[in-house]
Amino acid sequence: MSINQLMFRNLRKNLKNYYLYVFALIFSSALYFAFVTLQYDPSMDPAKGSVKGAASIKAASVLLVAIVSIFLLYANNIFIKRRSKEIGLFQLIGMTKNRIFRILTAENFILYFGSLMLGIFVGFSGSKLIIMILFKTIGVDAIATLYFSYQALIQTLIVFFIIYLFIMLMNYAFIQRQSILSLFRVTSMTEGKVKKVSFLEMIIGIIGIILIILGYYMSSKLFSGDFTTINQLFSAMVIILGSVIIGTYLFYKGSVSFIFNIIRKRKQGYLNINEVLSLSSIMFRMKSNAVLLTIITTVSGLAIGLLSLSYISYYSAEKSAEMYVPADFSMTKLQDAEQFKEALQANSILYTDKIVEVIQAAVNVEKIMDTNVGALNSNFNPTDMILPVISEQALDNIHLSADQTLFTRSSGVLQKFMAMKDSGSIELKGQYEVIPQQYKRSDIDSPVSGYFTSGGLPVAIVNETIFDRLKKDLNPSIQKASFVYIGIEIKDKANVKKANELFREMGFSSTRAHDSQLEMSNNQKQNMGLIMFIVGFLGLTFLITSGCILYFKQMDESEDEKSSYTILRKLGFTQGDLLQGIQAKQIFNFGIPLVVGLLHSYFAVQSGWFFFGTELWTPMIMVMILYTALYSIFGILSVYYYKKVIKEAL
Repeated sequence: MSINQLMFRNLRKNLKNYYLYVFALIFSSALYFAFVTLQYDPSMDPAKGSVKGAASIKAASVLLVAIVSIFLLYANNIFIKRRSKEIGLFQLIGMTKNRIFRILTAENFILYFGSLMLGIFVGFSGSKLIIMILFKTIGVDAIATLYFSYQALIQTLIVFFIIYLFIMLMNYAFIQRQSILSLFRVTSMTEGKVKKVSFLEMIIGIIGIILIILGYYMSSKLFSGDFTTINQLFSAMVIILGSVIIGTYLFYKGSVSFIFNIIRKRKQGYLNINEVLSLSSIMFRMKSNAVLLTIITTVSGLAIGLLSLSYISYYSAEKSAEMYVPADFSMTKLQDAEQFKEALQANSILYTDKIVEVIQAAVNVEKIMDTNVGALNSNFNPTDMILPVISEQALDNIHLSADQTLFTRSSGVLQKFMAMKDSGSIELKGQYEVIPQQYKRSDIDSPVSGYFTSGGLPVAIVNETIFDRLKKDLNPSIQKASFVYIGIEIKDKANVKKANELFREMGFSSTRAHDSQLEMSNNQKQNMGLIMFIVGFLGLTFLITSGCILYFKQMDESEDEKSSYTILRKLGFTQGDLLQGIQAKQIFNFGIPLVVGLLHSYFAVQSGWFFFGTELWTPMIMVMILYTALYSIFGILSVYYYKKVIKEAL
């Protein structure tokens, strides 16, 4: 048999074990080529002009290379160890290490670059679909075309060729440092199998759980007012990050074994076949993969968290716009409002308008909140807050006595940082006069635009008489440039888009004094839509690569345990009996990192989601369900692989 025949025979033999590796390589190269193509695609020009798409995609492609490189190097490390006996046999029949390396290099070259070429073709074929998804997500009206970029092709080939060189360097180092004897023992040495849970591991397990709980608790308190300075916030974030990551590592190193050991002891050692195949295996194998599982869990939590936050912002775009721009269009200059209304009339667009007088006043909030607001108003009394004030006449069905003041709803961020009581005593301050009032909090949304509320402060609603007194005693140093809010509401919502085009043509969208609800919503969707698109694809890449790594580990374990399955089959256990235990084992193998990653992402998201939008549960749950469904595919594939191994056990 010639060397070439041997090489192609080995390639065909090992292809059944490499199929998921080939799939992941094709997927990774296709996604990278499609991402790089986006930077050079002429149809991306509308996106570049509005959201700086090319720069963001370029940064994402760098992260994509990092993820793919780590995966390919790790996967190659697993497969080269699986072929250690084969390499040892080659040496026994007289082959030199350099000859063996050349054979493996040729095999890898065919497999690697064959998959790469196929991946580039898939990436080219799917690039139009990716651009269409991007344009749909960010709301850009442009026609996506199928475009082949030679710059993207050259960049992809260079990047993956460099990765290939690192893989070959890793293989060469492995072959050179191994003796023939060690090559036959590599697979048995890759996994540590401890047969007893020590007292130290129990302590490590308890510490791991405590650290994770500590991180979760501190994250829930991060923006609740317990940490008031930048240094305190930064220190708390460092502690949270460190305790969760270290706790996760200790959890896999000791907690899993400790918990399962308690379960086993409660059964007094009488375990059925399902528990032997699941609990016992997980107890002694998971801690040997603690570093790998910690990385997978941490990055999974990060990917889910970032995708959830970006989707929260995207999902909340319309509601956030309504909060900051109460009407379809908001203005602060009567002359500009008249010009815009004339343009609406000229285009036969029916509307209603509302004019509200707005003044600014210092409000003593010492008795209704615990937070010191001096940082927000450094030139004033630290117990004062500068708020917009309007009369009760500006709202329908609101009637207040001369000593009553209502506060509208503030933004989610301010509700966290400056939580107010439901009622209490306050003081409204003009330049010379101080007016005592009885405050009451309400669920009314702000009736004026964010120009007056600084983006989220509550609006004080007072009796008409009190409003007149404050208007005659204005403090000029705190007043806005405008004292009037004009809200313009389009009667037929089908005409809002046409009205918004007029609004932009007249140049009103360039200043804070002129706001369009639709414009604000679209801008937020564009910015966060691009981030969500990039994070989503990076998260999908990591999900597939990490799922493949766990799948490869299960392939290794199944081969190691094949002799045990042979014995169990000879003792009378059926294939169905063994599969039930294997299914339980895969639930633990894939479920534990998934559940811990979901918990990490949940506590990370809930600690600061209000910075990104108004809706939490719907977008976060949708992201988690999608991630779980895709991740579960690899667990199912692992069960099928075990089924094949069990079938071959006899």
